[in-house]
Order: sequence, then C-alpha cells, then structure tokens
Amino acid sequence: MAGEEFKTKSKKKGMAAQTRLIIAGLFISTVFIFLAACFATYSISENMDRAYKNFAQVLAKTLAIEGIEVTKELPELAKYDALRTNSVSVLKSNDDIAFIIFKDAKSKVIYSSKDDYSKQAEKARITVSSPMFVKNGNTSINAGSVTVGLSGTIMDKVTATSRSSLAIVFILAWLVIVGIIYMNSSIITRELRKLHQGVKKISSGEFGYMLDDKGVDNEIKELYSAFNDMSERLSRYNEQTIESLTFERNKLESVLMSIVNGVVVCDNHDKVIMVNNYAKRLLEVEEEDILNSQIQDFCDSTGEFCFADKIAKFKDTPLDEDGSPISFTIEIDQRILKCLISPMFTRSNSYVGYIIIIIDITKEHEMDQLRTNFISNVSHELRTPVTVLRSYIDTLYNFGNDFDFNTQREFIGVMNQEIIRMNRMVNDILDFSRYEAQSLHLEKTKQDVVEIIEDAVNQVQVLAKEHDLTISIMKEPDLPEIPLNVDSISRAFMNILSNAIKYSPDGKRIKVRAERSRDGEYVEVSVEDQGPGISEKDQKRVFDRFYRVENATHSVKGTGLGLHLVKITIEKHHQGQVFVNSKEGEGSTFGFRLPINPKEEEREEYIPKNRLPAESEA
Repeated sequence: MAGEEFKTKSKKKGMAAQTRLIIAGLFISTVFIFLAACFATYSISENMDRAYKNFAQVLAKTLAIEGIEVTKELPELAKYDALRTNSVSVLKSNDDIAFIIFKDAKSKVIYSSKDDYSKQAEKARITVSSPMFVKNGNTSINAGSVTVGLSGTIMDKVTATSRSSLAIVFILAWLVIVGIIYMNSSIITRELRKLHQGVKKISSGEFGYMLDDKGVDNEIKELYSAFNDMSERLSRYNEQTIESLTFERNKLESVLMSIVNGVVVCDNHDKVIMVNNYAKRLLEVEEEDILNSQIQDFCDSTGEFCFADKIAKFKDTPLDEDGSPISFTIEIDQRILKCLISPMFTRSNSYVGYIIIIIDITKEHEMDQLRTNFISNVSHELRTPVTVLRSYIDTLYNFGNDFDFNTQREFIGVMNQEIIRMNRMVNDILDFSRYEAQSLHLEKTKQDVVEIIEDAVNQVQVLAKEHDLTISIMKEPDLPEIPLNVDSISRAFMNILSNAIKYSPDGKRIKVRAERSRDGEYVEVSVEDQGPGISEKDQKRVFDRFYRVENATHSVKGTGLGLHLVKITIEKHHQGQVFVNSKEGEGSTFGFRLPINPKEEEREEYIPKNRLPAESEA
C-alpha cells in the first residue's frame, strides 16, 4: 500500500515538473515575441512619424515654389484668386492635406483654405511652414510663407497596416514556436509514457514486459535498454520465486487438506482465510460461505452462534500466559465437536492469527454415555440378585431350622432363579467380548432350526405361565436344515424370546414363526409380541451395543447387550440378517434370517472360554 502511494506521488511530481518546464518555456517565448513585436511596432511608428514630417516639409516647400510661380507678375488683387485656385486643386487631389495658408512678408494672410474647408482643417495633426523667396539677381527676397496642415490619415493607415502585418507575423512565429514545443514535448511524453506503461506492467506483476526502442532518441534508447534488461532479470527471478512459493503453498494446502480433523485458519482480525474439506463437512458449510467471513458470525441451523463466546475468551487470555491451546466443545445439529484454538506466530514472534482444530467426538460421546448407562444398568442388575441372595441365604443360615421343608424349598427356588439371572447376565458380557473378536470362527453343522426354537420355548414356559402368557409356534413344513452353531443361535433366539416375555403385558400371546423367506434363500425366524412397541427412531439403533429404549413404557432394566449379541451372531458369524418391525402401542416383531446356502469361509474349532455353565438355566 505504501509502495503504491509512493508511486502515485512520484508520478504526480514528475508530471508537474514536466508541465512546469513546458509552461515556463512557452511563457518565455511568448514574452520574447511580445517584446520584439512591441519594439518593431514602436520603431515603425517612429520612422513613419519622421517620414511623414519630411513629407510635410517637402509639400510646404513645393507649395511655396508654386505660390511664387503662380503669383509673379500678377497684381495684388489677382494673387488671391490664383492662390485660391491652386490651393483648392491641391486640397482636392490629396485628402491628407487639411489646410493651406499663404501669408505675405508682413505675415498677413493672403489666402486661407480654412475659410472654405473649415471642417477639414479641424483634422490637422501636423503643421509645417515654409518661407517663400523671390530671387532678385543674386539675392533672395522674402515674399511671405506657406503653412500646410496634414491630417495624418495616410500615416495612420500605413501604421495600422504595419501593425497588423507585424501582429500576424509574430502570431505565426509564436504558433510555430508553440507547435515545435508541443511536438517535442509530445515526442518526449510519448516515449516517457511508454516507459511509464512498462513500469506499471512491472508493478502489476507482468515481469518480462519489453519496450520497443525503434525510432527513439539515443538517450531514451539507453533508458529503454536498461528497463528491458531489468524486466528480463525480474522475470527470471519471479519464475524461480513463484515456483518455490507455489510448491510450498501447494505442500501446505496438501497437508492441510489431508488432515483427518477439521482445520480453520483465521487472521488477527478473525477473518477465515483457509478451511479444509473435513472442517466444511463438520460445519456443514460451503467454502464460499465461510471464507473471508468473521468466524464469530458462524451459527448452526438453529441460529445459535457457536464460536463467538469461545473466541472472546481466547482473546481475553494473554498470549504469553500459557502455550497450551484453549479447548471447548460445541454442538452443531446433534453433532458433538471438540475444538482447540491455538495462536499463530511468525518467526519474529509476531501474532498473525489463530488455528481452530475441530474433532468429531460424537461417537465417542455416545459411547461414553452408553458405557455409563451400561455400567449403571449392570450395577443395578447385579445389585438386585446379590441383595436377594444375601437376604435369603442370611435368613436360611440364621433361621433355617425354624422353617418347614416347603418354605426352605421356596427360598432355594428363589435363589436358583437369581443365580440363573446372574449367570445369563455374565454370559452376555463374556459373549460380547468374545463375539466382537475378529479372529473368532464358530463351528457350524447342519441343523433343523425348529428344534432349537422348540427347546427354547420349552425352557421359558415356566416364566411365561407366571405372567399368564401364551406362546404359539407356527412353522412351515419341510424347512431345510441349515449350517449353524447351535449354542450361539439358541442364545440369540433366547434373547429375542426373553425380551418378548419381559415387555408383553400379562395375559397376552406371543407368536413364534419359522418359515422360508420370499426369495427362498433364507430361513426366517420371528417373535411377535403385543407389548408397547418401539418408535421409528429407536428401531434404527435398537441393535446397537449398550443401547436401551428408556421411556415410560420401557422401564425394564438390562445391560443393553442382548440384541447387539443377536446382531453379531446372525450377521457376523452366520452371514444372516436381523430385523425389527414395530408400532408404538401395537407390539413388536423381532427376528433374523439365516442363509440356506452360506458362502464358504475359513473355520476354526469353536472352544467356549470364560463361560459359566448353563445347566442351571433349565
């Protein structure tokens, strides 16, 4: 900016000096021509006056001689008429003669034309007298004098003509000088203008621009040559510099765009100057909408400003107080983003702006919540049976001899049910960690899935009767045997069936179906209950680990692993599919599909580890 201002001022000064020089030269020339014209006019006027007076003297002498000739040998009375006649003829022949007066030797007027031409006599400007002499032998006798008055008309005309001619001549000379100055100035200005244009090209970054030096003066030609040499050197230097800068910038942009986290770079005026693709995706904004805008003005879809207060806090923190970045969390359209603000400094420790690193921690946040809920649920689930067992065992230990056999049997039955419940819970947790392992392969054999269904239904009949529930099995005849792992499929179906019993109101019916899928490629198993149902939003996540539907109608506690184990067992280890169909208030249908002819896969012997015995579940 300062360079441009300096160039503008230099240009104005250069143009003013050049203009002043031209104007000064023109002024001096004009003054010189004007003084020369005045001097010439004055000289001509002086010469004209002198010549005109000489003409008047000659005319007076001529009239004196003529007067002597006309009046000699004439009587006194006749002299008047003769002089009058001669004077009238002279006055008529020349308009420049204003009057003629003849006097005798005693200065008495013999004849005066003023009597006849009084108005013409008033125009007289120059008056000249000449004596009249009559020769008498060798002597001259004064016979009188002649006075002639001239109006100066001829002199005025000649003078005016001379002045006009001189004025024209000097004006033409002035115009010629002005033209020469203008042409010379134009030539110089044109050459300088070309040089100025070249300088502008260079200043705008068009290095390598050359000036044509044909037809210019030697001095300017040398200047042009120096300029062209400078332009060529700048072009070579610029190419090297641009190539280096472009490489560094491209490298920086490549690194920035390749970062797996969002990066937003702001200058010291909070204006966004760079943003990578991941940041645009996280912030759900286009590049042209966020670049060159104030980061404090960014808001989410609800209109809430996400960065304004955090940037204000960052600016209130002294830069040299702590080198660690400021960390905060924002929420944008149900996405949790962790942001780190760190200042930027040059090598000379000048503050130039700051960088905002954006990390999507939505899944981690959800997992933390799920783990928290899982721990809470497991703790609650374990606390209940442990409390019951402790109470019953303590009662039997201290007061067992006071109870009859049936009471003791009832106590032992309750303890057995609580132990089964704890066993199932611990097995869910152990199976979850084992089934999640990438290297686990379950041994499969061809089995009739209906047998597995019937065994599971028989196991839960006692629990179903406690809630007055009816379980019916509808099976399609001649279902093919399919390769499966009996233990894992039994457990998966048991989890679905147990959930149906948990959430079914007393006195309702549970329908179990086993049939071929419509495309004939799968055996489909489903369990339909008449429970409270599940919303569409929860249906999308009901098979996720640790996820539980918690509301007024879904208050049954659990670990949140049962349906996730079903999903892993069916989809990961049996190449099948899980599904759920439900409407709130109308019940739910959970199920899975197992392929009749699954793809071949590498198999390892299935060896159950860290699993508690399941005999007591029966």
